[in-house]
Amino acid sequence: MNIDRERLIARLDTLGQIGMSDGARARLALTKEDKLGRDLVVSWMREAGAEVHIDSIGNIHAMLRGISDNAPVMTGSHIDTVKRAGALDGCYGVVAGIEVIDAFRRNNARPHHTIIVTAFTNEEGVRYSPDLLGSRVMTKDMGVSAALALISTDGERCGEELERIGYAGDRAPWDFLPAVYVELHIEQGPVLDVRRIPIGIVTGVQGYNWWKVTVMGRANHAGTTPMHLRRDAGDAAMRVINQLTERARRDAIPSVATVGTFTLEPGAINVVPGKASFTIDFRDPSNEGLATAEAELRRSLDALGDEGFTTTLSSLSRNPAVAFDEKLCKTIAQVAADRSLASLEMLSGASHDAQMLARVCPTAMIFVPSRDGISHNPDEFTMPDDLYTGAVVLLETIARLAARDAVS
Repeated sequence: MNIDRERLIARLDTLGQIGMSDGARARLALTKEDKLGRDLVVSWMREAGAEVHIDSIGNIHAMLRGISDNAPVMTGSHIDTVKRAGALDGCYGVVAGIEVIDAFRRNNARPHHTIIVTAFTNEEGVRYSPDLLGSRVMTKDMGVSAALALISTDGERCGEELERIGYAGDRAPWDFLPAVYVELHIEQGPVLDVRRIPIGIVTGVQGYNWWKVTVMGRANHAGTTPMHLRRDAGDAAMRVINQLTERARRDAIPSVATVGTFTLEPGAINVVPGKASFTIDFRDPSNEGLATAEAELRRSLDALGDEGFTTTLSSLSRNPAVAFDEKLCKTIAQVAADRSLASLEMLSGASHDAQMLARVCPTAMIFVPSRDGISHNPDEFTMPDDLYTGAVVLLETIARLAARDAVS
């Protein structure tokens, strides 16, 4: 069996055109653009000969029935994007998975274990929070009712949007829980590209905590309020941010800290800000590092309280650091070695649905190089040869796992 290289690349290009505007693309979860992408992916799944099922959180499952009734072997990823996205993040794993099913069909090869390719809902968490929503619900980290009741950044209820785009399914997400899960993805970092290594074997994912912080001071006239009498919420918030990011730079606690949004109110050039709000993203390969960063954040906000500010701290999303299955990683390494492909064990700094699946079954990921490590950006790019190579490694890995006695 082999992957249809030209079709793999062409399908990635075709899917990448959906949601394009001014040189970038946006397919936020459950928007009309997401529906168009879903419809296209479902058509490819059916062309590959798969049964297609939609569950109650909108995850799309393409199923190639095996001989056994045991739990399936699963691969997949997502097709929703950030606001100015590249064409490969998530989409590569879904399209390559469809090509895996098609390779079995073209060779009249029925696997012993059922194979499922899943496109998960709202992985990115841009329009609905928390992220990894489809895999969270599948692994019962979040209930279906709670997920469907989520309100988007533009004020729309998740369940109603699923119905509007035609992807409110009636199957329970956990009906599709696999015996083993392997996700193929571009690296989204520079390591493989710099070292010219074609295959990354992902041994785990950094944990993360996302926070929203609000600092309340007192708005006042910018020209008449002396500096020592101000209760400037913007200045206070920036001091907290500087403390946290400087510690991350100096001590790598946490490994990285990112302020992604920052707003001031009333937002006028001649008014001392009375309110400041910002989000901060902590990531670290150890749960201890995340806990230390959280404690530092809380201490910094307590100190502002001593100065007369009022602060609130809300958790937006969190996931502990995850270690992937050692045996499964070795299987991927052996597949690469059998094809004379160099590989490298590595951690993922980005979040993936795989870290949710790792809670319920043996899980691992395969990375291919990202040019210059660029991702979540229209300039995201991976060489076609590398995309093909990764898909071939995925096919062989899934074929071995779907064989008799490979999983129980």
